Amino acid sequence: MTRLAQTAGLTEVQQEIVSTVRDFVDKEIIPVATALEHRDEYPTDIVEGLKELGLFGLMIPEEYGGLGESLLTYALCVEEIARGWMSVSGIINTHFIVAYMLKQHGTQEQKDTFLPRMALGEVRGAFSMSEPGLGSDVSAIASKAVRDGEEYVLDGQKMWLTNGGTSSLVAVLCRSDEGHPEGTAPHKSMTTFLVEKEPGFGEVRPGLTIPGKIDKMGYKGVDTTELIMDGLRIPANRVLGGATGRGFYQMMDGVEVGRVNVAARGCGVAQRAFELGVSYAQQRQTFGKPIAQHQAIQFKLAEMATKVEAAHAMMVNAARKKDSGERNDLEAGMAKYLASEYCKEVVEDAFRIHGGYGFSKEYEIERLYREAPMLLIGEGTAEIQKMIIGRRLLEEYRFQG
Repeated sequence: MTRLAQTAGLTEVQQEIVSTVRDFVDKEIIPVATALEHRDEYPTDIVEGLKELGLFGLMIPEEYGGLGESLLTYALCVEEIARGWMSVSGIINTHFIVAYMLKQHGTQEQKDTFLPRMALGEVRGAFSMSEPGLGSDVSAIASKAVRDGEEYVLDGQKMWLTNGGTSSLVAVLCRSDEGHPEGTAPHKSMTTFLVEKEPGFGEVRPGLTIPGKIDKMGYKGVDTTELIMDGLRIPANRVLGGATGRGFYQMMDGVEVGRVNVAARGCGVAQRAFELGVSYAQQRQTFGKPIAQHQAIQFKLAEMATKVEAAHAMMVNAARKKDSGERNDLEAGMAKYLASEYCKEVVEDAFRIHGGYGFSKEYEIERLYREAPMLLIGEGTAEIQKMIIGRRLLEEYRFQG
């Protein structure tokens, strides 16, 4: 283990899990990540290895076949996986958001049906909230669900599904006006549907189409897709929690977990960028000595390491807050904002340390340089995080005049 980003107060079990994941990353992910990423190839062997480690059931309760671990344990594992290749952490993130939402909000029948298979990785989850014209304004969701007997008919287009093709269960947020009269606040007329489908692309069940992968600058390997619903029929017992109108709150609860995850990914990528930068600085020589001995480079390394340490501490704090059962939207927003911004800065500094070689695809830092920007957008932009943070601060520090 490195000196940076250590976490105090872990149990022996947590230490063993994180150490096992780190070993897996060093042996099975880092050696192949760049080649797979350049080919935009899904990491099938890596995913099978994660299944064998039990990572898909890490936070699922033991009664459903999972390991019953905390959000903190999960976040530390994500940090290690992202250190190896951020795309792999994306494969398990949306899976865990859906599993978490089922655990917290699902009916007993829904938990019994899905969680045991999700724990084994047999059923893999995806999370669908965004739409082509939506951006950060969730209240503008246009996808609709209309009741028809014992079913709902879903129509609309969703965007930016991580695991859109490889998943077999998608949590989809739609507007459902049933029981919510005209004029009802938009967030009170939204419902989450549990949509089962076949993995793959094209028409994956009647009324549901997953087009091909979206071609991205970075974050390759993992499949990011659209989802098109045209007369998609869903049984009423697949409304998450069994009642309409709760979808917005269910999704926001899941997003809080997702923001801790994105913070953990930022920490992992930043750690890897620092490792690459500090290693290269000790090998590359200029003016008769390694560049690490130049004060300018030492200052840069000092700034990078401080940012890695600070982001890790805030991520751990946000995870522990959620685990304690307390509201953590302030801490999650701060952690996500800081970790993603610092990640971008640390990666760019490592890129600069590499000089011209950083621009070459032969060097790992080139991949990290393309991956880091996704963290600035995923699970809410920096501007959205600032809005959340600002509003919560005004709640906490309300002026008493």
